[in-house]
Amino acid sequence: MAKYIIRQKGKKVRPLLVLLSAKIIGEVNERSYRGAVLVELLHTATLVHDDVVDNANKRRGVWSINALFKNKVAVLMGDYLLSRGLMIAVDGKDFDFLGVITNTVKRMSEGELLQIQKTRKLDIDEETYFRVISDKTASLLETCCEIGALSATDNPEYHQAMKQFGQSIGMAFQIRDDILDYEGTLKMMGKPVGGDIKEKKITLPLIYSLNQVTKKEAAHIRKLIKNGSKNNDVKEIIKFVRENGGIDYALDTAKSYSNKAKEALKILPDSQSKVALEALVDFVIDRKN
Repeated sequence: MAKYIIRQKGKKVRPLLVLLSAKIIGEVNERSYRGAVLVELLHTATLVHDDVVDNANKRRGVWSINALFKNKVAVLMGDYLLSRGLMIAVDGKDFDFLGVITNTVKRMSEGELLQIQKTRKLDIDEETYFRVISDKTASLLETCCEIGALSATDNPEYHQAMKQFGQSIGMAFQIRDDILDYEGTLKMMGKPVGGDIKEKKITLPLIYSLNQVTKKEAAHIRKLIKNGSKNNDVKEIIKFVRENGGIDYALDTAKSYSNKAKEALKILPDSQSKVALEALVDFVIDRKN
């Protein structure tokens, strides 16, 4: 299973954030590398567990662990990956990393549980949506940047700046991901367009659009979502979101978070690493998959 997981080439954005967050402040060192490995193992563990929770057979067009080895083994493999990451921090005596990462695992679990609860009721509002994505997605990117900063300096102002950067870029990343569900293609995304709709996940483009129409029309759209995953229903919902400005609103919101991310970096000296992080913010907004 480990060999199979290692063969899957992801973007490695999270370990990259750890190393750049260390380099923008000082030097990449052994603690930085341990932090990068820790967050990548944690991220991989959450993906393995997420596929079990979502009953997903494929991820980015490749068979998931649970599809090949069944749910019980996949859950245990996710636990193993998480424990290996924590052991790296323990062996390196990176106890400050442990404090950050355990809080992140807690937040990610809470975010997932809140989303499941709201998905059942189909009553998520903007405030709840932002809380969900802050805990589910942004918390890990925030952790990456904080761990990178912790590995390179004792300056709490720099720790806070990188933490804020990670939180903001994480929010922008997830909102952009939710937009892609309405405008991408299977080839671009590696997953079907409208996948969130089929899973009854109400994200920002849809939340905004539902607030722009009458209660009767909103009830009709919610009924389509509740009734399941017919392709014609998905097409109607996507058309509804586009016509009611949901995509534009969500994109403006994502850009607002990307500006906050760049603002957080202003306290730090100019460097190639700073340029790279600013470019990463632009990539998050402009990406097509």
